[in-house]
Amino acid sequence: MGTDKALLPWPPQAQANAAPPQPTLLSAAILALQPLTSTVLVVSGRNQERIAPIVEASGAFLVRNPAPERGQFSSLQVGLGELLARGCDSAMITPVDCPPLRAESLSLLCATFEHALGRALWAVAPENGGRHGHPLLANRKLIDAFLAAPVTSNARQVLHAHAPRIQYIPVPDRLEKAGLNTPQDYAAVAAKAQSRR
Repeated sequence: MGTDKALLPWPPQAQANAAPPQPTLLSAAILALQPLTSTVLVVSGRNQERIAPIVEASGAFLVRNPAPERGQFSSLQVGLGELLARGCDSAMITPVDCPPLRAESLSLLCATFEHALGRALWAVAPENGGRHGHPLLANRKLIDAFLAAPVTSNARQVLHAHAPRIQYIPVPDRLEKAGLNTPQDYAAVAAKAQSRR
């Protein structure tokens, strides 16, 4: 990308007209999840100093992955381990480079998650047109499965291993795949977001 993805302006038009501090992908994600969670935890890598002011200003908590070179799955494991240490038994999981869903869709996911737990399911996630997205709402059993997996694994492998225990919920939001890895990726997602406003 050439810059920290967490610091990309979001919504995209904020780049042109927002007064400092500008909203970012990171602050947008925190603000979207806060009304629905007891704790918002952000896992940093080498970018801890750059994102700490946003995390603190948004009322979230920051934990550092001590070995970010092990990959994204290791950051997921660090974050989930910290949540368990804080007494949480479920999680809403989203990568920073995945724009947040609308509040209505997030509320729908939370309501469905409560019902899913009563049916012995482990997780719910949004779906639109056959495409799965974020956030993933995971119960303690799925959290334990993530933590038990080798660090060389990835979230997709763990989810596939437990596919019958995951429910996908149709949402109206366009689900962007995580992985804004180039300025062109960001520009394309930003253009789609602006065309929906």
